[in-house]
Amino acid sequence: MQTPRLPRFGLGMRRPHYPDFLDHKAAVDFVEVISENFMVAGGRPRAVLRQVREGYPVALHGVSMSLGSADGLDRAYLHRLRALVDEIEPLFVSDHLSWSRIGAFNSHDLLPLPYDRATLNLVCDNVDRAQAMLGRPMLIENPSSYLVLPGAEMREWEFLNALAARTGCGLLLDVNNVFVSAANHGFDPVAYLDGLAVEHVRQIHLAGHSQGREMLIDSHDQPVPHSVWSLYAHVLPRVAGVATMIERDDDIPALADLLDELDIARAIAARPLAAAA
Repeated sequence: MQTPRLPRFGLGMRRPHYPDFLDHKAAVDFVEVISENFMVAGGRPRAVLRQVREGYPVALHGVSMSLGSADGLDRAYLHRLRALVDEIEPLFVSDHLSWSRIGAFNSHDLLPLPYDRATLNLVCDNVDRAQAMLGRPMLIENPSSYLVLPGAEMREWEFLNALAARTGCGLLLDVNNVFVSAANHGFDPVAYLDGLAVEHVRQIHLAGHSQGREMLIDSHDQPVPHSVWSLYAHVLPRVAGVATMIERDDDIPALADLLDELDIARAIAARPLAAAA
């Protein structure tokens, strides 16, 4: 009999809340940071992260590995990330199912991929190389989407399922991104969650979004809305015990407000446990 995995609840560590995390006073099980903000060896950011790491497990979340780049991965980037991984010994290392770089040009945005077999082969090769360089499995996050590329041969969740099965990577399920993409493109977010191979999910992101002129925007500047909480409650019984965290990147509130949101996640996670008791 396997020991059940205990739920873990964390927050994205952002600059306004550094003092609380440095003093190890925040009531969280782990923190997540943007990898690129700490990938320069030495200096104040790395010192801050080392001190935070003394009190909390740390997840590293990247935004520019560009796993969908047709010209391969940036080896210098991977070497810097590996140095950070070796120093911090993170809980997870994650990045997105997207691309952002071609040659020396970096768009600094998470650009969409065509979900076809050729792209699957490309992304699998890049994930394999990244995991070999890092010496550990990665988590790959489903992106928010504002454009559907033509020629799709599979749906996004089918692409992620195949990617995880072939490379051994885990999945970072961003529930808000599922809702945003579903609203923008007219598919059923519940069907997405039900079709996802949840045995590969190791972490969940929760966040808020905003209404653009024509589409929802994954802005991370709002509290988690009821629509996203409902999807979280739907999928959670199938992924009980995975790590859950809340992202907030703009209009950042007091830490107490984010901790109140995290308590909602804890309460939802306790429901199936209470029902089974």
